[in-house]
Parts: sequence; C-alpha cells; structure tokens
Amino acid sequence: MRNLLIVGCGDVVRRVLPQLSKRWRVIALVRRRDEELSRSGVVQICGDLDQRDTLRRLAGIADAVIHSAPPPPNGTDDPRTRRLIACLRQRKSVPRHLVYISTSGVYGNCEGAMVPETRPLAASSARAKRRVSAERLLRDFGKHGGRYRNCRISILRAPGIYAADRLPLDRVRQRLPLIVAGEDSYTNHIHANDLGRACLAALRHGRSNRSYNINDDSGLAMGEWFDLLADSFNLPRAPRLSRAQAAMELSPTQWSFAGESRRLINTRMKRELGLRLAYPTVHSGIGRAPESETTCSG
Repeated sequence: MRNLLIVGCGDVVRRVLPQLSKRWRVIALVRRRDEELSRSGVVQICGDLDQRDTLRRLAGIADAVIHSAPPPPNGTDDPRTRRLIACLRQRKSVPRHLVYISTSGVYGNCEGAMVPETRPLAASSARAKRRVSAERLLRDFGKHGGRYRNCRISILRAPGIYAADRLPLDRVRQRLPLIVAGEDSYTNHIHANDLGRACLAALRHGRSNRSYNINDDSGLAMGEWFDLLADSFNLPRAPRLSRAQAAMELSPTQWSFAGESRRLINTRMKRELGLRLAYPTVHSGIGRAPESETTCSG
C-alpha cells in the first residue's frame, strides 16, 4: 500500500480519513500525538513546520501529500511551505503528487466578476498574500522538484468553508452590520465534506500544476448568506449599511472578507476532477443541526 502524508490533519481532512485509509497508508505530521488519529489507524510523526530540524523524518516517506497546514499569522511569505518543500527534496525521489488547500482570497477583490482559475492573482490582504506565496513555491516545486521525477501539484482554492457544526452564528448573534443589497459583495461557499471529497478527487484526477476553484453553486451575496443563517436559527437579522459605512464599522479583518466580491466558476472542478457535490448549495448544507451544536467559523 502506498504512503500518503497529511500535513495539517484538521477538520476537513479528518472527514475523509475512512476513505483515504482504504487506498493509502496514512501518515500525519502532528505537533503532539492525537488519540483520535491513533484510533483511526493513522501513523503519526511528531514535528513542527516552524522548526525545520523536526521535519527530517518526512523525507522520502510519501508517495503523495495532502498539504492543508495554514501559513504563519504574520508576513507575506509562507516559510512553513518552504520548509516542507526543502524536506521533501532531500531524497532522490520526491512524492508523485501533492494536493494543497489554498484560498479563493488569492484573487483579491474582483468587484463581483465571474472568476475562472486563469484570472491573474491579485491578493490584497496579507493573509491571502501568504497563500499566493505558498502556491508559487509549490508550482516551482512541481516543475523542478526532484532528480528523477517532478511532483504533480494540484491547488484547491476554497472559499468560505462551512458545515452544520461550523457556522458563523456568533457573528449573526452580534448583529454585525451587513452591506445594503445594491452595494453588497458576492461570496462563495463549500461544505467541509465536499472539500474533503475534493482532496480525494484531486489525488486521483488532479492535473499537473493545475488550480481548481472548489465551491458550490449557491452564488449568494454576503447579506443573503447571513440572512439565511439568521432565519434558519430564529435569530434577528443584522442591520444593513452602505458600503462606505460598513468599511468604517467593521474591523480590518472583517472588512477584508466583506469588502471583496467575486463569483467563482467551478466548471474545472466538475469536469476535470469529476466531483459531484453532496451539498450543491448552502440551503442543502446548513441542515437542521441544533443551534447548541454549532460553533463559530468566521
């Protein structure tokens, strides 16, 4: 059985561990041992992407990699991905395939335009710029990765990730202002289960140095999304302000999400990866989870 290395074994990847374990011997890089992963039969290697010396055991062990670890919280570079690549390059034979979960924020504010994967990257926030850095490092690794073969890189650009147990209900309760309908930003979503399934599909069908928008077919404005959440959980709707007023009322982080508008095109995901969404819209994905079981995921 071939080895699959998971770097960043968080909620999304854990949702598809049973399927991964049928095809792969799963190895996870963890900062400390995790009993849940042990029960799932995952081999764990303790290490830290912020400490290069702890990554030596990763060299040469993986036939494929799922990389979903976030960049550090500061700067515009991603030294964590840089260290991972340096480690994977230490042996003659690099992994055949690497799937990276990135963000749709790399496109920046597209003013509501339809966005294919070929659109030039124009990240505006430092958070998104770090993702651009990671993508470029990985693309270079894909082209010049190893002595005997290169690594096939598949980049999954995900927008707002949600599930019944990870909804931004705290924001709804706070009644943070939204933008009036005529000036509102378009937002995009993907259910956490479908993003996990996209990783499976990319491992099987992802093309070399290829990016994929991984989003559902909802096409909502941000205000519509939060109104839907409010109505679904019997919470009051948030007030609406002009775009200029909202920019002054919201924190810089909140505005970095609310101020960017784009509509992702997911045709490549469907045609090339063959992914049929289990939750094609947020209406089918919110479900009927009790409010007490939900957590905030801004």
